[in-house]
Amino acid sequence: MGAQTFKQISKARQEQRPRKLTVMKSDDERRLVFGWANVAVRVDGEQIVDWQEDIIDTEELERAAYAYVAAFGTAGEMHRRGGVGRVVESIVFTKEKADALGIPPDILPEGWWIGFQITDDEVWKKVKSGEYPMFSIEGKAIREPVEGGGD
Repeated sequence: MGAQTFKQISKARQEQRPRKLTVMKSDDERRLVFGWANVAVRVDGEQIVDWQEDIIDTEELERAAYAYVAAFGTAGEMHRRGGVGRVVESIVFTKEKADALGIPPDILPEGWWIGFQITDDEVWKKVKSGEYPMFSIEGKAIREPVEGGGD
């Protein structure tokens, strides 16, 4: 099999595990883009297994999101180049936060919703063309076997 583009890989992965972590909303004039950075638990309560066969607890995702925004607060391009934008919105929806906001329990998943203002012209073109159709978080973790996970 020959080299694949990011778009081809993304499409194949979405077909294998149908869930959307795609750009959900954008504002052309202000170059804003919003969507799920990560979803830990589906609306139905099922824990999500990501493309690397990893899971993350909502509490751990929340800690990682806070640390990211506090330490960086910027957008990067494909984990290679930083400084292409900045975080303008970030919330990790937990059951407790949804309840506090009056959001019924069967409406939102437990996950990290994020928004960026993209300042780089080339990256914005790629977002708008669909070449960059989703968010990708980067981080470090220590893998731990999960009971019943076969590891």
